[in-house]
Amino acid sequence: MEEASPLLLNGASREVSGDNPEVENASMAWRLFLKESGRLWSIGIPIVFQLLCIYGINASTQILVGQVGELQLAAISIGLSVIGNFAFGFLVIYILSGGGGGGWGSNMHGLCLQTTSCQIQLGMGSALETLCGQAYGAGQVHMLGVYMQRSWIILLVCCLIMSPIYVFAGPILKLIGQEEDIAQLAGSFTILIIPQLFSYAINFPVQKFLQAQSKVMVLAWIGLVALVLQVFLVWLFIWVFGWDLAGAAVALDISAWFIVVAQLVYVFGWCKDGWTGFSLMALNDIWAFVRLSLASAVMLCLEVWYMMILVLLTGYLNDAAIAVDALSICMNINGWEFIIFIGVNAAISVRISNELGSGHPRTAKFAVVTSIISSLLIGFFFMAVILIARDYFAVLFTSSKEVQRVVTKLAYILAVTMVLNSVQPVISGIAIGGGWQALVAYINLGCYYVFGLPLGIILGYKLDLGVQGIWSGLLAGTILQTLILIVILWRTDWKKEAAVSSKRVKTWGGQIEDELQVDT
Repeated sequence: MEEASPLLLNGASREVSGDNPEVENASMAWRLFLKESGRLWSIGIPIVFQLLCIYGINASTQILVGQVGELQLAAISIGLSVIGNFAFGFLVIYILSGGGGGGWGSNMHGLCLQTTSCQIQLGMGSALETLCGQAYGAGQVHMLGVYMQRSWIILLVCCLIMSPIYVFAGPILKLIGQEEDIAQLAGSFTILIIPQLFSYAINFPVQKFLQAQSKVMVLAWIGLVALVLQVFLVWLFIWVFGWDLAGAAVALDISAWFIVVAQLVYVFGWCKDGWTGFSLMALNDIWAFVRLSLASAVMLCLEVWYMMILVLLTGYLNDAAIAVDALSICMNINGWEFIIFIGVNAAISVRISNELGSGHPRTAKFAVVTSIISSLLIGFFFMAVILIARDYFAVLFTSSKEVQRVVTKLAYILAVTMVLNSVQPVISGIAIGGGWQALVAYINLGCYYVFGLPLGIILGYKLDLGVQGIWSGLLAGTILQTLILIVILWRTDWKKEAAVSSKRVKTWGGQIEDELQVDT
């Protein structure tokens, strides 16, 4: 397991690396670019690997359960996707489908809804990402454990609030038009995975605690072991013990809590600087922490829900089945690329928060430039691959010639989307590292839901451009959001941001109160 020393230890002026010098020429810029790229990807690659393992846990479970029967596959797909997203999904689908009933809406819940319960907690956990990263950079390493405990409290309360959705999943699914046998089986399954829900409340804060210190290899190894364990447990419980869908649920619970326990063992045993034991300080300033957490959750959910609306709206077009099949293929490919940039999102957040906390504005600024350039290069690479293979890649997913033709038409929009997806998560990571979640949430609301969504509806329905029109409209909202954030980054005074970060660290760390008491 790799260890990363803080730039400042316990407030002492033990500076490992000072701020970057002013860039004087192209050769110097290139050397700094290579150095920063190494730092960025040393954090990002293990996080990407961990995300792939976590994705593999759910994916492998669905694949293995699918061998049991179609009913079980439908139930587990809905249990893992729909119920977590019920708060949003119910409002949208209920309105669009006229209050439930049959037809396309009753069959699409599993496809278009992702785990918002996970997204909410992950989003709220990004507040911890800001504070831990900046505190670590400033040398307030002992506060990381306090912040983590504070986040545990908030997320556990969130789990209590969301748990009734899991308990009453069966009746809820029937209410929004799901077939009764699937709804009943999915309802039983979601009750059994409530322990997994509560594991997120511990898991996400621990991840942010470790990521802030660049201790990411341990997360990758734990993710790999959990994936292997999950496959073994599903095989054991379903095919050996004959527990059917209940076996898959128990396996998911065990794997989720294995990750939590393994991470905590590492924290308690090998993170003595950041973890100094349980403390009542975790109860201080809890409401301020909640506000930052909510802003983080809103920012993330507005981004994720936006693309889900694309699938929802597509489902009400003429020949919806073909359009949705084609769109699903594109979204599948887009999702794999997105995992890479979620890793970059976390990595740049760590780099920005660490450098701002350390009082290194030029290094923070250069980290921003490096991450955007690197991500754009990767995005353009994927764009080129999609355009070259636009007539062929759909064959991997379907034998339908008609779906393949629609995918070819959508490939151009997919290619542009992949470029934007290479930048947008990175900018979000920069926002998290700088503590700008509330600002980005407002920008997301305006660009996505005031501009992009209405434009997509007009292009898709009024101008009869179909799925291409809907996607183009929503893509225009993403372009606008990205341009606004790039302008904000261009005009950012990084010296001022470093000063704000220093003040934030002192305030949350209790140093301001201590200084006032000394003065009096």
